[in-house]
Amino acid sequence: MFKKFFLKICGLTLAICFVVIGLNVNFSDIFSLPTNSIVSYNDIETINDNKIFGKYVNAELADIKVGNDKTSYGKLWLKLFGFLPLKQINVEVTKGEDVFVGGIPLGFSIKTKGLLIVGSNTVLSNSGGVETIKSIELKEGDIILQINGVDIVDYEQIPEILNQNEGKRSKLSILRNGEIFTCDIVPEKDLQSGDYKIGLWVKDNASGIGTLTFVKKSNNRFGALGHPITDFETGVEIPVQEGNIYRCSLVGINKAEKNNPGELRCIFLQGVNNKGEIEKNTKFGVYGTVTELENIVDYNLTAEIGSRMTVKTGKASIVSSVSGVREEYSIEIIKTSYQPESDDKSFVFRVTDKRLLSLTGGILQGMSGSPILQNGKLIGAVTHVFVSDPTKGYGIYADWMVQQ
Repeated sequence: MFKKFFLKICGLTLAICFVVIGLNVNFSDIFSLPTNSIVSYNDIETINDNKIFGKYVNAELADIKVGNDKTSYGKLWLKLFGFLPLKQINVEVTKGEDVFVGGIPLGFSIKTKGLLIVGSNTVLSNSGGVETIKSIELKEGDIILQINGVDIVDYEQIPEILNQNEGKRSKLSILRNGEIFTCDIVPEKDLQSGDYKIGLWVKDNASGIGTLTFVKKSNNRFGALGHPITDFETGVEIPVQEGNIYRCSLVGINKAEKNNPGELRCIFLQGVNNKGEIEKNTKFGVYGTVTELENIVDYNLTAEIGSRMTVKTGKASIVSSVSGVREEYSIEIIKTSYQPESDDKSFVFRVTDKRLLSLTGGILQGMSGSPILQNGKLIGAVTHVFVSDPTKGYGIYADWMVQQ
């Protein structure tokens, strides 16, 4: 009798323990963590102090090997009750990266690497209207990198190269979806200009507005936007030959509404208030070097880059200049994803700040790149808005951006 009673008590106790542990340990988050990551010593303290993965889970470093004066390598263990191992992660341990926090709108001007095809037309020749690309598979969004082995920098080179070749069959080197292929084309002599033409509409530049995310204090390298600058007509990511960032002026706001994303209305003049150089345009933002910090950074607004492992649901803030000055606004992170591979939709947040909602209605076009802070660290940036609900948006983890 006593034995049965004892077994029932033990069973009930174990069941209660399992329930308590299940309610206080984020198992799904722990087991979705990548096998490799970057953390700082401060990140590990944050994980433990804020109980990121649950009330009974601690993070411990082991097997540390020194790489250089800034980086070490080792294993990060997440342990239940401090002794039961749940997850092992190979980590690169840094001393932490201090950055100036952005939050101001910038103008971006990019000279494309090659020529972006945006359309085609007929060439009026002695034989009438001729479609020179009819027999080859070129399409809008393709990028011409070379003609007859010559790198193409701007569209004025095209007639020069074709005329020098006396209108003979020419070889084009084309970039499409990250892959390069070649094709041949026979130019036609245009009756009006006398130049040989290939019947393509092309552009060699792009521009846009976005928000600065951070500037590294160590070397003035910047990251912005959180997603690439794409061509408005074709949606193609623009490869960079060279480019510049400009301080721009906010002239107005079109408030966001359901199914109608608003926008920041800003202006900038190319060649005026040039503040830096663009070197990369990637899936995760625009990168380069700030050459003049004045009116770009707030020297008093700095933060350490936080690892994605420290990001948790709950209170956070977004830094923006939508009011005309750089300010922090309250948001709530409502869903996180500890991605094994980088993605520009890392977590979901909701704007909770009544001032920001009154001013903008939520997240606007042009706010992409706005820094997101949590526990005093820069943990991400705005990338997208929910069209059906502009109070919600996606963010990208800051350490994904820094790795670019």
